[in-house]
Amino acid sequence: MSARIQAIYRYPVKGLSPQALARIRLAAGETLPCDRLYAIENGPSGFDPVQPAYFPKQRFLMLMKNERLAALDARFDDASHTLSIVENGEEVARGDLRTSEGRVAIEAFFARYCAKELRGPPKVLSADGYSFSDVAKKVVSFINLASVAAIETAIGAPVDPLRFRGNVYVSGWLAWREFDLVGETIAIGPARLRVVKRIERCAATNVEPFTGIRDMNIPRTLMQCFDHVDCGVYAEVIAPGEIAVGDPITTGGT
Repeated sequence: MSARIQAIYRYPVKGLSPQALARIRLAAGETLPCDRLYAIENGPSGFDPVQPAYFPKQRFLMLMKNERLAALDARFDDASHTLSIVENGEEVARGDLRTSEGRVAIEAFFARYCAKELRGPPKVLSADGYSFSDVAKKVVSFINLASVAAIETAIGAPVDPLRFRGNVYVSGWLAWREFDLVGETIAIGPARLRVVKRIERCAATNVEPFTGIRDMNIPRTLMQCFDHVDCGVYAEVIAPGEIAVGDPITTGGT
């Protein structure tokens, strides 16, 4: 079976829920537009928006430590940069993240919602051209759905692929085929991406999306059953182009 894009997601605010996309244009050397564009600082981090530098995810609210974030439905409008947060079907906060008033509204919500987990006042962070990725390079993450299925078999229970918070979900590869592609080039229409690294998995994958229940131990299962703790790969965009759900993926270039 030929490999194809099964789904595309981005995460406008680090640690919050995904936004499904039908198509998106990739730019060379960049992440998906608006992916991890904002983060919520968990107490003073030292992040400087004028001279942004890579910071580890522990400085921000994130699922590895703050699993209750998964129970929130975060809705982001990229035209207005308005974030609305829905809890149990009701909107509980809304704000334009480009304005101080909007950021204060979102920060006030998280000051209440995560009160017991905060190391200081929460603060919405952003910087021009910066992505709050888990890695220093600007990358696009690929998740192989056959590898997720292999994890399901090992656990003996369904595993939602969104636990892995990837950008591009791929059908048609054999399980763990993505690891063989490190150093090679992926072609999707005119876009080209060079696979640069396997993705090491942390306790964030133990959290069930949309409920915030920590009900599995994915890293332990990976190590016990497959002798590694990886699932998915990072790739750098080396040639621009639009990608869409259903697009074929070819590999083999360097």
